[in-house]
Amino acid sequence: MPSNAQRRNAAKRKLERQLERRAERERKRRRMTIALSALGIVVVVGAGAALWAVAGSGDDAATDASASDTTTEGDSEYPALPAGRSEPLPETVNCEYPVDGREAAKPVEPPRTEGIVTTGESNTDISVSVETTQGNIGLILHNDESPCTVNNFLSLAGQGYFDGTDCHRLTTSPSLAVLQCGDPTGSGSGGPGYQFANEFPTDQYAADDPASQEPVIYPRGTVAMANAGPGTNGSQFFLVYEDSVLPPQYTVFGTIDETGLATLDKIAEAGVAGGTADGAPAATTTLTSVRMD
Repeated sequence: MPSNAQRRNAAKRKLERQLERRAERERKRRRMTIALSALGIVVVVGAGAALWAVAGSGDDAATDASASDTTTEGDSEYPALPAGRSEPLPETVNCEYPVDGREAAKPVEPPRTEGIVTTGESNTDISVSVETTQGNIGLILHNDESPCTVNNFLSLAGQGYFDGTDCHRLTTSPSLAVLQCGDPTGSGSGGPGYQFANEFPTDQYAADDPASQEPVIYPRGTVAMANAGPGTNGSQFFLVYEDSVLPPQYTVFGTIDETGLATLDKIAEAGVAGGTADGAPAATTTLTSVRMD
């Protein structure tokens, strides 16, 4: 039988573990609170401009969310994004793009809504060339995971909506490393005059599932939609150049090729105008052309 001293030591170790877990939960709560406060600074409600910054990041140049199950920073662990849909979508889906009551930043017609094909060799991974004043950014859009989002992006690109627009936001914090584009006004408040629902990975969780609010790693090389809350996607998107920690509330619809990552690295290296960690990129980045390859 264990001695009294052994029992006391065991109880002490158990208490220390409980206190550490409690402290970690409190640290995460404070981080989320800080993130929400920061969100209030950068979001124009209803404009599809928000990004939620949460503590934590990784240094690996991961372009595949399935590359690891978790990413660790210090004493915190965040899971990777789901590797893919738990079940495939049907061969075609219908989409909705209701008006949002705001004037479009640039005249544009909403995308078509019926019979959006999700499968097939020419529809699953769609190559897009984003020409910028800082270099080319090649994208591979994942139509089989977020077809309504891809359909919207291609519709806007085809109408020249992105042409001649500046990427208005660069973040360089350890937890959030992205370039945000897609607003013709350059203010972070512009959109196409309509909005649409979140897709992958948000739609892999039940609406009341706490896991949908827990931070995950959006890996380097991810293309995702910015928003101001569920169902407020419009035209703004962000390009992840280093692993970033966010709740899974931002639709992932593609990946960035190596040439594109090199371009993003160059933009990030120049930093943010004014020397802050969040603002307009010092190396002005204008989208000159966005077209399917």
